[in-house]
Amino acid sequence: MHRRLLVVLFCAVLLLGPAPVRAHGDAVAGAPDGIPRLTDDRGRVLTLRGWNVEDKTHRGEAALSAITERHFRDLRANGFNFARLLVFWDDLEPEPGRYSERYLRRIERVLDWAAEYRIHVLIDAHQDVFGPAFGHRGIPEWATRTDGLLFTPHPDDWFAEYFEPAVQRAFTHLYEDRDLRLAQARMWRVLAGRFEHHPAVIGYDLINEPMGEIRDGEDLPTAARRIEAEQLTPMYNRLADAVRSVDRDTWLFVEPTPIVGEGVPTGLGRIEDPRTVYAPHFYNTAMEAGADYDPAAGWIEAYERAVTQYPARHRMPVVVGEWGPLNNALPNMGRFYREALASLNRYSSGWAGYVWCYGGGYCAVGADGRFRTNKEQTAAPYAPAVAGRVTAEGYDDGSGTYRLEYRSSRGVSEISVPPGAGGWRIEVSGRAHPQVRTVPAGRTATVRVHARPGEHVTVRVGPRCAACQLRLTEAECVNVG
Repeated sequence: MHRRLLVVLFCAVLLLGPAPVRAHGDAVAGAPDGIPRLTDDRGRVLTLRGWNVEDKTHRGEAALSAITERHFRDLRANGFNFARLLVFWDDLEPEPGRYSERYLRRIERVLDWAAEYRIHVLIDAHQDVFGPAFGHRGIPEWATRTDGLLFTPHPDDWFAEYFEPAVQRAFTHLYEDRDLRLAQARMWRVLAGRFEHHPAVIGYDLINEPMGEIRDGEDLPTAARRIEAEQLTPMYNRLADAVRSVDRDTWLFVEPTPIVGEGVPTGLGRIEDPRTVYAPHFYNTAMEAGADYDPAAGWIEAYERAVTQYPARHRMPVVVGEWGPLNNALPNMGRFYREALASLNRYSSGWAGYVWCYGGGYCAVGADGRFRTNKEQTAAPYAPAVAGRVTAEGYDDGSGTYRLEYRSSRGVSEISVPPGAGGWRIEVSGRAHPQVRTVPAGRTATVRVHARPGEHVTVRVGPRCAACQLRLTEAECVNVG
């Protein structure tokens, strides 16, 4: 999805001062820097691994028609359990107060496919360059107010359109005009009221990549922090109230401006809801402009330092909603994927790559359904759900080995392994079952681990040796799902 951010972002690196830590939410098993983990309704620690799923091309009667059951079948077949589903306000409410029942049914059909394949779905209220008034998707044209300011399209650099005066003014009106505030809140009440009980829905992403208006004399980082503090924070609290009027439990996901991608800490304030997730995106200016990954630039390290400050201060889980470069086959991109995944997995409860589609560009897989260069690294063993407190977790890409340690509580933990060329061996120590299991080559498996409460459990998942490439009976490979 991403883009060539303006070159001014290269110098947009600021640090926030210390702030008091406040308890936030009921997530458990802290990640580095005191960031809590996402949990399910049974109190298990969740890890989400997956991709964005979208149809930006079709609208009206054809809306969402590019998304098929195959998307979710293939996600599950590769070991993923998460999809961030893009939906558009302009399709949901084409005229003020008239909500499209056809569009809601289309969303429901997609969610039903996700539920069938056990994929958690984050419903994302997406916008690109505000919406149709500027040739994109998102906020309806009837809710777009520009005060007659200039808009010049940038067909070769669409992200630059965010800095057009008309687009910036439209964001200001969305945040500040009472009738537009109410309309946005009603839109979310419609979505949440319709899907609060759907088994696939894990959360609502309240707005994609919000931007705003830069004032005279402001540099971009200063403007971003002001917009986040003075406009986004109250908007998120308003929308949280709207959702909670119909849905008390589903997680709310809140995003900063995209400026965080350059290692700029957010200016967001406290969101007064105990089930809120911080959902930044992870894109680099140079790489989005076509450059190769530069390990010496320290971008991943700077991003991790900056992006963890806010959720640590407010005790919020982190799920990165979008990431992944356009030119994934450049010489250093293999290293980028290794280092990016290691970083994301240190502090987040999950991530969604951009984007699960079948072709070129940002697509995860080609038309044949096979991973495109380097993107296969996203499919690795992990623990979708842990019944207990995670004490250590990591994946060694050199040996292809995943290790999990936790103090068990009541319930069943789940370990997911993707299709492996040589199969997998799963070993569990402590008084837990299964003790040892094998997964044959080419199979995806979810191994369920039962342990008495209070046990210290260690799970190790590694490739089977070359000499072990033998046919296995179904009895040898249990709990495969």
